[in-house]
Amino acid sequence: WLKTQADSGCFCEPSAMGKSKRKTGGGGGKPSKKAKTDDGEGGVPLEHFRDILEDDPEVETYETAKDDKDAEEEKPEYNDVFSAENPDVDPYLMADADYIQKEHRWKNKQRTLIFASRGVGVRYRHLMEDLKKLMPHHKPEPKFEKKANFREITEIAELKSCNNVLFLEARRKSTDVYLWMSRVPFGPTVKFHVLNTHTSGEVKLSGNCLLGSRPFLTFDAIFDTQPHLKLMKELFIQVWGTPRNHPKSKPFYDHIVAFYFVDGMIWFRHYQIAPWTEGDLHDPEKQNLTEIGPRMVLNPAFIMDGCWQGEIIYRNPNFQKPRQLRALQAAAAGREAMSKNMWREAKAKRDKVKMGKDMLIEAFQ
Repeated sequence: WLKTQADSGCFCEPSAMGKSKRKTGGGGGKPSKKAKTDDGEGGVPLEHFRDILEDDPEVETYETAKDDKDAEEEKPEYNDVFSAENPDVDPYLMADADYIQKEHRWKNKQRTLIFASRGVGVRYRHLMEDLKKLMPHHKPEPKFEKKANFREITEIAELKSCNNVLFLEARRKSTDVYLWMSRVPFGPTVKFHVLNTHTSGEVKLSGNCLLGSRPFLTFDAIFDTQPHLKLMKELFIQVWGTPRNHPKSKPFYDHIVAFYFVDGMIWFRHYQIAPWTEGDLHDPEKQNLTEIGPRMVLNPAFIMDGCWQGEIIYRNPNFQKPRQLRALQAAAAGREAMSKNMWREAKAKRDKVKMGKDMLIEAFQ
């Protein structure tokens, strides 16, 4: 400020200040005693303020600020400094492109409601907990009453702000367990019979992954050939896929959720992605897959066009109810037991029959 005031003429050189006289209210043109300095001259020398500015390191002078501004204006562009010695510099200004800017907002707001019916067994409770760990975008819910209407699930999902539902229905004291997968509020709804279930704590596999990380979803090529499998694939993507930038998710891909279609059933597997060595971290061809768990087999029963209601648009012709399977197994076991009893009775009859001495044996000796 002092320098600026001096440049604008508020302060004069000692020679000029001695000649100028300052008028006061009642001085009658006489010089003021307050305007005189110690050397008898009026005013303050400019060199005095320059010495103060140069001695104070915290004061930024006008010349220093001007030099810094000139240095910023003379800063070269990205194209001028790009060379083999500076490979990290962006030569094409791609960092300023709008179409490749990273999106930090949560746009795909998918939420999945996961819960089970009352009376589900211990194994399936642990299975439900494993599924919750795989999906950071889930919402929990207490157990659902068996006698309640399934249409009430739609209202529960809307109260939880969820647009996907995974519901485990247990029957006959968890002997028969069904997995319902639905899209709220307009459907469709798919019903699966859960078979060969093994939780991650039960199998004790060596794989591991970061809690809350986003999974890769892989499908067999056959999922793109048949209409009902295409619909199931889309439901799996919306229900199991973790949305980008979800508040509870982490921006890492270190595990894979795989869906295989074998023998008319969907086989669910979960694997960890790990490089061979530390140097192969970014090489997709040098990665190992280690199973983590859980694992299960889903036998599709039917697909409804609505949410827990509506017309059945697909029915699995090879699906058999668990009751029918148990009846067939019992019948097969009964036939096997019957055949064993008949064989024992026939052997006992043969043992009871006593053959006489053969008279022709001596003739051929």
